Parts: sequence; C-alpha cells; structure tokens
Amino acid sequence: MQFSDYQKESRATAKYPDLDNNFVYPTLGLVGEAGEVADKIKKLQRDQGIFTPDKVTNETKAEITKELGDVLWYVAQLATEFGVDLDDVAQGNIDKLRSRLERGAIGGSGDNR
Repeated sequence: MQFSDYQKESRATAKYPDLDNNFVYPTLGLVGEAGEVADKIKKLQRDQGIFTPDKVTNETKAEITKELGDVLWYVAQLATEFGVDLDDVAQGNIDKLRSRLERGAIGGSGDNR
C-alpha cells in the first residue's frame, strides 16, 4: 500500500471536531498513541528485563504493531489537515536523511544539519 492510498482510505474513518480545519486533535492523538508505544516498550524493560526485539513475544509484537498503526493514522490525519500528501512526507524524510548520511551529518543534533 502506498502512503497516499492509506491517507485517503484512513480519512474515511476520521470523525473528530471541526474535521478539515483542526490540526490540534490529530496532534494530541499522535502524542497519545506514541506514548502508548513508549509505555509498552518501557514495561518490557521494567517488568521483563527485555531490551532487544528478538526477546519480545509475537503477542507483544502484535500489540505494538497495533499501536504503531494508531500512530500512523494520526500522522495521516495531521498531514491531511495541512494538505500535505503522505507520500511527499515520506520521500522528503528519506531525501533529508540520505543527504545527512552523504554529508556525514546523520548523527548530532539540529534540524538543519
């Protein structure tokens, strides 16, 4: 599936206040869902002493995958609110990262390195 196809299909399920004129709702949802992913990872480390993916059960991987899907949904809605195609977001990110890699700037900090 292409990102733009996902973006269009997922939009049909978007039901929130002031749809098409509300970037706050999907932003807050994105942060919340990313927090759920982080919480599952935290609990793997805290409760089971698991620090590497090869030790994670298939059941837990499935739970994390569902949460990652929720993250993707909110990213798609946020992009749609701003009128940005998700394919362009993905391609722009790859282009940025390749440029950093080629220039030896993949590590470090700063948005414009």
